[in-house]
Amino acid sequence: MTRRDFLIQGSTAAALAAALPVGAAEAKPPNLLLIHTDQQSLWTLSCYAKELTDEPNYGEVLVETPHADRLGKEGARLTNFFTNSAVCTPSRGCLLTGRYPHSHGAYTNNLPLNRDEQTIALLLQGHGYDTGYAGKWHLDGPPKPGFMTPERSMGFQDCAFMFNRGHWKKMEDTPDGPKAHPYKVMGEGDNYTTDWLANKTIDFIRKPRQKPFFYTVSIPDPHGPITVRPPYMTMYKPEDMVIPKTFPGQIKGKPRQNEAWLRMQKARYCGLVKCIDDNVGRIIAALKERKILDDTVIVFTADHGEYMGEHGLMNKNQYYRGAYRLPFLIRWPGHIPAGLVLPQFTSNVDIQSTLLELLGFTPCGREQGKSFLPLLQGKEMAWTNEVQIHHSSRNGAAISTPEYELILRRDTEDMLFDRQRDPEQTKNLAEDPAHAAIRKALTAKIIAHHRETESPALAWLTGEDKKPQEAGIVFQKELLDLDTLDKPKASFTRLLTTPRGTFRAGNKYRLTFDFESHGLKGDEANFYFTLRPGNDRSKQTGPLKWTAAKGEKGPKEHVLDTGKFNNYVLILGIYRQGHLTVRNLKIERLP
Repeated sequence: MTRRDFLIQGSTAAALAAALPVGAAEAKPPNLLLIHTDQQSLWTLSCYAKELTDEPNYGEVLVETPHADRLGKEGARLTNFFTNSAVCTPSRGCLLTGRYPHSHGAYTNNLPLNRDEQTIALLLQGHGYDTGYAGKWHLDGPPKPGFMTPERSMGFQDCAFMFNRGHWKKMEDTPDGPKAHPYKVMGEGDNYTTDWLANKTIDFIRKPRQKPFFYTVSIPDPHGPITVRPPYMTMYKPEDMVIPKTFPGQIKGKPRQNEAWLRMQKARYCGLVKCIDDNVGRIIAALKERKILDDTVIVFTADHGEYMGEHGLMNKNQYYRGAYRLPFLIRWPGHIPAGLVLPQFTSNVDIQSTLLELLGFTPCGREQGKSFLPLLQGKEMAWTNEVQIHHSSRNGAAISTPEYELILRRDTEDMLFDRQRDPEQTKNLAEDPAHAAIRKALTAKIIAHHRETESPALAWLTGEDKKPQEAGIVFQKELLDLDTLDKPKASFTRLLTTPRGTFRAGNKYRLTFDFESHGLKGDEANFYFTLRPGNDRSKQTGPLKWTAAKGEKGPKEHVLDTGKFNNYVLILGIYRQGHLTVRNLKIERLP
């Protein structure tokens, strides 16, 4: 039995029982409020100005963020806080479980969190907390908007305003529940999404209750579309924007997205940030009005950053630091020293353990991160100053330390950067003989981490996936079932994605399985499977689609020659709405 199997066998009840209070204090535990934004970079908050001399997007502070700044001034500010994966879904999973992406299951966008995960919401609910969530969730697979129900909310009881994914600009309360308007419709006042979510948070705060609460407001801004309601849309001038030194004159592959375009985007992005900060101020005021401000732990952070032109990139999910280094502010007067600055390297997986201990509870034991509570209290503790980063494709792995960042990539060149001498990451030292020992040492740390956490990336990191593979069955599943008939109409919903390393280069494989259809809804709906080498859709086989009426069943077979590619995966699922059962699925390497 593996360590992971042993941990997973524990039931929810057992995990909750394990998370017992620390000490016998009779005082009511504090409330916990998590303000979580989407795609917000470190450089957007004015309180980080002194720490941003090494940030490519930093110039004069253009956005004054007094309300977020207050949290850092009256609490702690982490200056080297990282996400473990720079896309929405895996990052959020890491934050709420304390576990790495391959462990919590939602390792790339639009995959659901494992249903047996012990989120901080479940654990605090077990300790008598009222829990609630408003805003973007992105941990329930592909439904969109997918407003949540309690059985799907992973411990967040008040979830009426919790939607699975999407970045709408207008939300509306209707007799039938919340409604998201199309992307092109701009909200005004209380119907603009950020304001609307702040209102829902304030409503929750104002409700009379005897229990402490844990509430998350997950604001889908400043993620694109980069548009915002008046007056924020024109609050900042494009000509005042600082362009990163690594911007090559246009976004890669998009000649129309030039410097003028980037200045406009950044000005509007700053407007999105200002709107968020104004609403943070409203939420803080509501806590003060209820006389619970100092009895509430307030956390402000983001799921990942935004490149905003660095190295000719927009958005995230590349390998440069701008999408990984994030703001993290936390306030609780009397327990966290005011004005504390923590330069230690910390990450999403460390947060669940740290917050549970801060609130007076023992972590559940499944967390893969480490509590840094003593540091947060201004005390000394032994701390390993490094962060492990996982790429959502599973074809990249990285480590960041105060001195160096090493990025190992399965299908292209590795990268090594000297953080002190080359903060803008322009000189790749991976093949420099003078840095060979450093690369070797950091590579060993990456491999040790992936071995300890039983990561599927270990096969290519160690070269195991390139060793000869004996003929015979390399993967099998006896029973798989997926029902999307009653779910909102989505595009592709996955029933199965095989682990990396199942297929190896230069081999031939036969896929076989028996299927049974329980129905398809709509003319376009179908079942499908795809064989894809990583994220390279140009080399994939499929999707191979078929339709089948309710009750229809039969066998499927396909032969694949992998050629030179090592990183094929099998993806099996449903397009649109349907119900599929698969039995006796086997992948066999042919002689």
